[in-house]
Amino acid sequence: MEQTEKTVLALGFFDGIHIGHGALLRRAKERAEALGVTPAVLTFDVHPDILVKGVPVALINNAADRALILARYFGITKILYFPFNNETARTPWQDFLDRMVEEHGAVGFVVGHDFRFGDRGMGNPEKLRGWCEARGLSCDVIPAVSALGGVVSSTRIRALIQDGQVEQADQLLGHPHLLSGTVLHGFRNGRAMEFPTLNLRFDRDVLVPRHGVYATRVLLADGTELGGVTNVGVRPTFGGEDGVTVETHLLHFHGDLYGQTVTVEFLAFLRPERSFDSPEALKEQIRQDAAKAEEIAGA
Repeated sequence: MEQTEKTVLALGFFDGIHIGHGALLRRAKERAEALGVTPAVLTFDVHPDILVKGVPVALINNAADRALILARYFGITKILYFPFNNETARTPWQDFLDRMVEEHGAVGFVVGHDFRFGDRGMGNPEKLRGWCEARGLSCDVIPAVSALGGVVSSTRIRALIQDGQVEQADQLLGHPHLLSGTVLHGFRNGRAMEFPTLNLRFDRDVLVPRHGVYATRVLLADGTELGGVTNVGVRPTFGGEDGVTVETHLLHFHGDLYGQTVTVEFLAFLRPERSFDSPEALKEQIRQDAAKAEEIAGA
C-alpha cells in the first residue's frame, strides 16, 4: 500500500489570496519545513456561501488563478480540492479532520481566526486546537490582519475591484489583482486603428472589474511580461451591443497570441469608459493611455 505524503494543511477557500491569507500560508510553509513535510492548501471546489447561504458569489479568482498565485507568490504547488456539496456540508467536524489525516497525511493544520468547518459550521479554531493536541498534531491559528484602516477580507477586496480601486485592492492582496483568459478573435477595430488588442474571455462566475481603462501587466504563457492598456466594458464608440468585453493593447509587442492563455495583472485605474466622437479621437486617447500605462508598468 502506497504511503500518503505527509502534509501541513492550510485550510480555507482563499478567494483573492490577500495579505491575511499570506500570513497563514507563510506559517504553513514554516511549520512544514520544521516538520520535514510538504506544505499544502486544502480548499473547496465551490464557495461555501453559495450552498450554505444560497447567495451567488462573484469570485475574485477562479481555481486556476488561485493555483497560479499560490505558486508564483508563495511557492506552494500542492493544492487539494474538497468537494463542497449537501453531503459534505453535513459532515461532522471531527470526521472532516479524520479524513484530512487519512487521505492527505495531515500532521498539522493552519487556519485563520474565523475559520469554520463541518456540519453547521460547528468546527472552529478552538476545537481544532484541542483536537490536534489530543493527537500530537500541530495547530496554528492566525489572527486577523489589518491594513488601510480595517481588517483585510475578500469581501472588502471584492468591493474595491468592483469600484475600480485596483491600487488599493493590490495593497490588500499583496500582489496585483490578476485574471487569466484565452485570447479570442475580436472585432479588429483596434488593429484598424494601429492598436491591435487581445480580446479575452473570463469565467462567468469571476468578478469583472469596474468598466474603464486600466494600466496592466500581461504575463504570456512563455513567461514574458509586457505592459498593457486594458479596457473593460461595452465598447461604446463602436455600438456597445456585444456585452462586456476585455481588450488589452500590449505595449511594444507584435505577434499572434490567438488561442493562448494569458494573465492580466491590474495595476491602476486610468479613466472611466466613455464614447468618443470618432475613431481618430479614440486613437489619440489610447496613445495617452499607453504612455501612462508604460510609466506605471515600467514596460
